[in-house]
Amino acid sequence: MSMPKLMIFDCDGVLVDSEIIAADVQAKLIAEYGIEMSAEDLASRFAGLTFPMILERISEESGQPISASLIDRSDAEVDRRLAEEVEELPGVREAVEAFAARGVPYCICSNSSSKRLELELDHVGLWDYFTPHVFSAGEVGTKKGKPAPDVFLHACKTFGVSPSETFVVEDSVHGVAAASAAGCRVVGFTGASHSYPGHAEALAEAGATTVINRLSDLPATVEALSEFDEI
Repeated sequence: MSMPKLMIFDCDGVLVDSEIIAADVQAKLIAEYGIEMSAEDLASRFAGLTFPMILERISEESGQPISASLIDRSDAEVDRRLAEEVEELPGVREAVEAFAARGVPYCICSNSSSKRLELELDHVGLWDYFTPHVFSAGEVGTKKGKPAPDVFLHACKTFGVSPSETFVVEDSVHGVAAASAAGCRVVGFTGASHSYPGHAEALAEAGATTVINRLSDLPATVEALSEFDEI
């Protein structure tokens, strides 16, 4: 039975259905500057990026300066809502347990802060599944967030494996591009609430080897792709 040497999971939009919650908060804050964007549009365009990155891009596109004070306001409100509302995505536990049963190590690589990751994963009871192997891009290695590949390279180095022997599960174009740039194999995921028409095609174009919308399909998908490589 052929399997990878390491499985890496993004968190938001892969393990927990959090992207649409964050996007709703951020869209309402941006609207204060006369920039109208639905939560769905914001999530489809910017999922996987930090809010400072999102503000920078929106400001450049609109020519509208946006106060950095929105960052603290967003962080506080997103954390409040995640602590009350976030839910795990179906099939997470079964997928993780399937890899553990096969002796495949796994971890999280995310653009979210370690504080937020612990908050939302603890809320749904998944924190103990992953700690201590939870890597926040802004807090490890070079501290460069996705779409830079650095957090994935840090995880591979930590586990002593080659990126080419590693699979990553990502829901965002920026995350897929980062993992692909690191040299990892990428499975795109479209099963969260922020998914949109053309999502799977966008992930494939960004570098995903294949795309699934059910985490219950992940172990078999990874096994099949691993065996295909050996043919």
